Amino acid sequence: MRSLRRALLAFFILALIVLVLFFFLENQQAVSLILFGWTSPSVPVALLILIALFVGLLVGPVLSAIVRLRNRAPGRDSLR
Repeated sequence: MRSLRRALLAFFILALIVLVLFFFLENQQAVSLILFGWTSPSVPVALLILIALFVGLLVGPVLSAIVRLRNRAPGRDSLR
């Protein structure tokens, strides 16, 4: 049973890698972002989307941890 789970996990990870690679190869149009007067160099749109995805994957757990720590702060127990 354990080997079946490992095989399924490996299959899903491989499928995800293939999908990301396919997405990246299909979106090679170069774009340049302008933000607050700053212009970025031209990069593929897929790269910008993947960067935004990874930043979101990093920011989400950090914000969740901050909220969890705030809720555990001393003095909060007396309000409940």
